[in-house]
Amino acid sequence: MRETVITRDMVADPKTKYGNARASTRHFITQRLTGAINIAFLIFLLFVVVRLAGQDRPDMVAVLGNGWIGLPLAALLVVVAVHMRNGMRDVLEDYFAGSLYRLLMLLNTLFCILVAVAGVAALLKLVFWG
Repeated sequence: MRETVITRDMVADPKTKYGNARASTRHFITQRLTGAINIAFLIFLLFVVVRLAGQDRPDMVAVLGNGWIGLPLAALLVVVAVHMRNGMRDVLEDYFAGSLYRLLMLLNTLFCILVAVAGVAALLKLVFWG
């Protein structure tokens, strides 16, 4: 069995700069803030799900078409999409680098935008056009 010897070259030098500190701090704060907002919205979402349990489509359209319900759910979709993008960014940073990372981040961003736009458009249609 071969034993691995840790050399000075293998240990990172903490005096070197590893990236954009401002962007990393913004990412950290955004991830924690959107997570806290998601927890707060969870109570509201549970209320809506319980309210819609066993209802038929016209009742569902009436509940989600109410501005006091539909607009906060649309805001929740946007916050969830931002949180989802940041979470996937963390995973992609761990496993990919270079041009493949940039491509995957582009696809991740486009997917999150697509999810947010489709969900918000559907809810806004219900709220404003029934």
